[in-house]
Amino acid sequence: MKLRNKTALITGGNSGIGLATARLFVKEGAHVAIVGRDQARLDTAKAELGEAAIAVRADVGDFAQLNAAVKSAAEALGGLDIVFANAGIGADTALGKAKSDEFEAVIRTNVTGVFFTFQAALPYLRDGASLILNGSVHAVLGMPGYSAYAASKAAVRAMTRNLASELSPRGIRVNIIVPGPAKTPIWDRVAPNAQARAALEANLAALVPLGRLGEAEEVAKVALFLASDDSSNVQGTEIVVDGGTIGAPAGAPRLRAAS
Repeated sequence: MKLRNKTALITGGNSGIGLATARLFVKEGAHVAIVGRDQARLDTAKAELGEAAIAVRADVGDFAQLNAAVKSAAEALGGLDIVFANAGIGADTALGKAKSDEFEAVIRTNVTGVFFTFQAALPYLRDGASLILNGSVHAVLGMPGYSAYAASKAAVRAMTRNLASELSPRGIRVNIIVPGPAKTPIWDRVAPNAQARAALEANLAALVPLGRLGEAEEVAKVALFLASDDSSNVQGTEIVVDGGTIGAPAGAPRLRAAS
């Protein structure tokens, strides 16, 4: 097992990519703390993950809650080998329609919350630990209507390099995963029912060269690589898991059909 006797903390660990990663980490031998703001989902996730996991409720945008949750989890685990700052939110922030409180909430959760997750974890990090950030293709795609989300993901992309530089003297690795469109609950806000979800996924898949949305488990496998000794010389970099959305955009089905 790749993470035997390792300890990990995952924010947003009660659903989507975070839960898929927690499942895989537990399977690979880790003891995992998941942090989330929805108590019902936390309870369900904890029941699924079993005795190798603990669950702590906190909103990463509330820094008092965040600090308390990280402290509680790290002390329960006896220190931290892995931290996956996965929690994030989105909002419609089209120019001319955006609300300042929604814009600021995205930045507070997706940027400031990520930084303070790591700051709270710092006293508990073992030398040689692995920190993982969750980015997005939105950082570079320029999709209309998502300025706050795109800005937040561009920010953590830059933050990855800063933190890697700061923590290299301790052998702590800091890297970022960049998912493309994936089947996760983040879409529930814009597609609240099955019919809307199917239409949304079809539209998104047409923009992906491989012609489908990614699975949370596919991102989790990259998180496992970055968390494990398999990536022992990988530092300050990003791994894109997007079916070619960034790297080969001209191969998207929608563009192939038009050519």
